[in-house]
Amino acid sequence: MSRSAYYKWLNRTPSVRELQNEAIIKEIKALHAEVDGIYGYRRMTLNMNRKFDRNFNHKRIYRLMKVFGIQSVIRKKKKTYKRSTPQHVAENVLNREFTAEKPNEKWVTDVTEFKYGSSKKAYLSAILDLYDGSIISYVLGHSNNNNLVFKTLDQATEFLNGDHPLIHSDRGFQYTSHGFKRRIDKAEMTQSMSRVGRCIDNGPMESFWGTLKCEKYYLQKYETFEELSKAIEEYISFYNYNRYQKRLNGFSPMEYRAKAA
Repeated sequence: MSRSAYYKWLNRTPSVRELQNEAIIKEIKALHAEVDGIYGYRRMTLNMNRKFDRNFNHKRIYRLMKVFGIQSVIRKKKKTYKRSTPQHVAENVLNREFTAEKPNEKWVTDVTEFKYGSSKKAYLSAILDLYDGSIISYVLGHSNNNNLVFKTLDQATEFLNGDHPLIHSDRGFQYTSHGFKRRIDKAEMTQSMSRVGRCIDNGPMESFWGTLKCEKYYLQKYETFEELSKAIEEYISFYNYNRYQKRLNGFSPMEYRAKAA
């Protein structure tokens, strides 16, 4: 930039829009401090429109906030993690056929997350039988890793008596590992996996997680891992033996299973 151009820019008269932007950002900064930074650009736009009695475009408010480094302190974008390459992938053999004619014909499995204390996390792995909706096995752990899932499967296969169920999961790294596949082959089971981004392919398992959390987990706070573990153990026992279901003709899952036996 030439010297003359710089001084021409320095001594110029700001445009109406520039003056308006200065007034807007002054109010944005003040409001951001007043509400402890909880407003994002959408809510900030609503406030600026009311303050100036105008109809500013949300893109303009977003741009001004970005220029001055102002953003909401809540609901920040999650970190992007690099996906691992699956070691083994199976077809969606289950294909949303969520009914079974007998016990140990079709199993579904998954892992879900729980929080306890101030910011600690626990992970529950479980296997559900589609015949009666019973929880065949479950393991609660501190880490979402292969061992959690392998232990759940090992517990479930101990009770098989000549049965070779189909087992369906999502494409989580545990289920696509060689270790999980070796256990499947040893038990002579058929493996099935949901399609990418189609959680409904594992609908019954997702439904159970929702039921567990609504009927037990969300009703109170858990300060320790032991408290959470006890609550989950109590609920799964209740679910299997005492939670009567209309689709099971008024029986609990284990009562319905006993009738089949």
